Amino acid sequence: MKQVLPGDIMAAKANMIPIISKMYCSSSKVVLVVRKRPHVISGGGFVVTDYSQKVVFRVDGCGILGRKEELVLRDSGGDALLLIRRKKQAAMVEVLSLYKNWKGYTSDYEGSQKLVFSLKEPNSFLVKNNVMRISTEPRVSKKDWDFEIKGYFPDRDCSIVDTKGNIVAQMAGGKKEVPGLMTSNDLYHVVVQPGIDQAFVFGVIAILDYIYGESTRC
Repeated sequence: MKQVLPGDIMAAKANMIPIISKMYCSSSKVVLVVRKRPHVISGGGFVVTDYSQKVVFRVDGCGILGRKEELVLRDSGGDALLLIRRKKQAAMVEVLSLYKNWKGYTSDYEGSQKLVFSLKEPNSFLVKNNVMRISTEPRVSKKDWDFEIKGYFPDRDCSIVDTKGNIVAQMAGGKKEVPGLMTSNDLYHVVVQPGIDQAFVFGVIAILDYIYGESTRC
């Protein structure tokens, strides 16, 4: 086993990007497993667990909340960490818009909401490369976006990358990271790199799940 040196830990902490909370930023790579819940029994959504099948996050979608284009990311105890909504626009405005905009909010103990990230879903063939891009609050780059989605989510061949092209989180259905895991579209794993906010990553995955009509959608 490789020895973790104090300098490695300090470097990892220096590179942390706590978009939701630093408590969800690990100093080492983390592999988590996503298990989709059936609509009929559990109302859909999905559960995120670690190697020992301990629940880390839970995502509730339309089948549980009863509202379309709204998602809630919860912690292991069931407390809401993130409220995600698609920004509503007038019908004519939406038809003409290049993007559909998703917003992720945290809330404090008084219930005040704070915007922590926005995801732009292409809504027109005029959008170059049809790429989904994410901006965080506060910003982590000098560009007008901070992360983008590469690959195709329904195939579980999909990554979140930063503006330099570095993979910060990767979804996959293979067994390379989780030997013995019987993967499928309903069960797959996500590798999150050191310093990256895992709650943010699964908030983005919740949006992708909804966009592609999977477990969080009615």
